[in-house]
Amino acid sequence: MAAFLLVHGSCHGAWCWRDVIPALTGLGHSARAVDLPAHGEDRTPAAAATLDLYADAILAAADCGVTLVGHSAAGYPITLAAMRAPDRFRRMVYLCAYVPAAGRSLVEMRRAGPRQPLRGIVRPDPGGITYSVDPAGARATFYHDCPDEALDFALPRLCPEPVLPQSTPLPPHDDGPQVERHYVLCEDDHTIPPEYQETMAAPFAPGRVHRLPCGHSPFFAMPARLAALLAAIARDGSSAPLPFARAPG
Repeated sequence: MAAFLLVHGSCHGAWCWRDVIPALTGLGHSARAVDLPAHGEDRTPAAAATLDLYADAILAAADCGVTLVGHSAAGYPITLAAMRAPDRFRRMVYLCAYVPAAGRSLVEMRRAGPRQPLRGIVRPDPGGITYSVDPAGARATFYHDCPDEALDFALPRLCPEPVLPQSTPLPPHDDGPQVERHYVLCEDDHTIPPEYQETMAAPFAPGRVHRLPCGHSPFFAMPARLAALLAAIARDGSSAPLPFARAPG
């Protein structure tokens, strides 16, 4: 049996894993999700949210030996958490996520991508502390292949996203976290271009890049299949560490 800690991406919360958690437990594993600061049920003011605080929240929620799964923007805080306490984690799974590149913030990595599907959909809020996603744009980019019921559940729960954590590069490092790492590439992603996911996953060893035929939200589009893939990664993964990713482009 494996234990999973699931970490959401931008504008989401632990709520987005509602279908994956029972699917994993149904396969005999344990799973829980965490709200990052200023997301979901967490009451941290958005102005106080930092990348360091995100990593603190992950470490506070993680038991030793867990498989850490980060979706989308969560690639940054899961990496920082694993850099701080590599012995805490059995493996890491980047789920259509940004793999941090040396010296680049998430904002810089997004701008370096081959396409900008979020242009005009992500909008800065007054004051510049957060940004929000246009609901119609979220439907087209985040959830285009998800059931209508999932959209009805998700759209009113989307929250403003703090800017500072995403404009912060990781601290200086050598080889990154010494933790087994996997990438799950979503082949019909309308948020992070699949070809950019290919670039970010390129340093990962053969057998550690996996694919799902879905968009950016497999936790709603195909939760059972995602759970089965995570279970297979936990069952069959090897343990050799990977080097930290170089900046794409």
